[in-house]
Amino acid sequence: MDGFLRLGMVNQHKDLLIGDDQCIGGGYYQFDWTSNRLLLDRASYDFGRPRWHLLDKLQVPASYRGLRIIYFYDDGQEDYIVSDELQIEYYE
Repeated sequence: MDGFLRLGMVNQHKDLLIGDDQCIGGGYYQFDWTSNRLLLDRASYDFGRPRWHLLDKLQVPASYRGLRIIYFYDDGQEDYIVSDELQIEYYE
C-alpha cells in the first residue's frame, strides 16, 4: 500500500509484486509521447481496477518524470487525472 506504480509485460499483475506486496488494482498502459502522457485503462484480471482512493501519494519511476498520468474509465465515468489528484513522488 506504499503506492508504487509498476509497469511490465506480464501475464498477471501478481507477477509484478515483490515479497509481501499488495496490489490495489491494475490494467493496461500505453505511452503517448506526442502529448507527453502515460495512459492507463481497463482492469487487471486478478486485482480489478485501480483503487485510487486508497492512495494519497503515488511513487513513480524517475524515468517517467514529466508525463501526465491519466486513467480512462470504460464505463462512462469521468477520466481520473492521476497526476492532478495524487501527490507524485519519483524514485530511482
